[in-house]
Amino acid sequence: MLDKNKILLDAKEWFKDSFAKSHIANTEKLINPKEFNINHFTAVYLANFLTGNSSPESIAKALLYPRVLGTSVTTIFGTGIQKFTSDVLGTFGSTTNGIDIEFIDQTDGYRKYCQLKSGPNTINKDDVETIAGHFTDVIHLSRTNNLRIAHQDLIVGVIYGKPDDLSNFYKKITKNYHYPVYIGQDFWHRLTGDFNFYDDLLAAIASVATETDFSKEFDDVIKALAATDEIKSISNHE
Repeated sequence: MLDKNKILLDAKEWFKDSFAKSHIANTEKLINPKEFNINHFTAVYLANFLTGNSSPESIAKALLYPRVLGTSVTTIFGTGIQKFTSDVLGTFGSTTNGIDIEFIDQTDGYRKYCQLKSGPNTINKDDVETIAGHFTDVIHLSRTNNLRIAHQDLIVGVIYGKPDDLSNFYKKITKNYHYPVYIGQDFWHRLTGDFNFYDDLLAAIASVATETDFSKEFDDVIKALAATDEIKSISNHE
């Protein structure tokens, strides 16, 4: 029997131990200006736009905020998908090449062969071809082994988001190759049989976020970056 509480607990542990710790470690590296590709013109503009001045601390904030609160977070979650798969969904692991997990779809009763993706904008044109190629190989292998696998049972599962969020690359998988893409609530419903599981998962992750207060340490990163010669030089030439 599927232990939904274990999935929730494992997801919390993954988010705390893998995601949050990586986020903190990546942020602490940013005291070095070489971690940024700094445009001196826009750095001064953004500092003034953000704080009304271009002091070293304002420039540091203009550099750090988008990195720490945007691209860094997205990158960590995207690159951590394989660890998420093994740590949280390890019981569904597949030995089939090109397939991340296998499970009995709780809405239709058929076994699904699934490639997992983190979010609705995390694949590109080349990924579409790669995914379709893996699924084609699985179909050929199943025929060789006298095991019939239908197109609709080879799926892409997207961990978070809504159907309207899916990029055109995901839509091509369905439109051009006829493989289903299930995202967010629909994916987790099929995996667990619980329509509300996705909301429970988001709540579990949110509880970790409330325990993570990096504000004081982040202030120290801002001050350390602002104190570097390169940032002070940009500020002095405003």
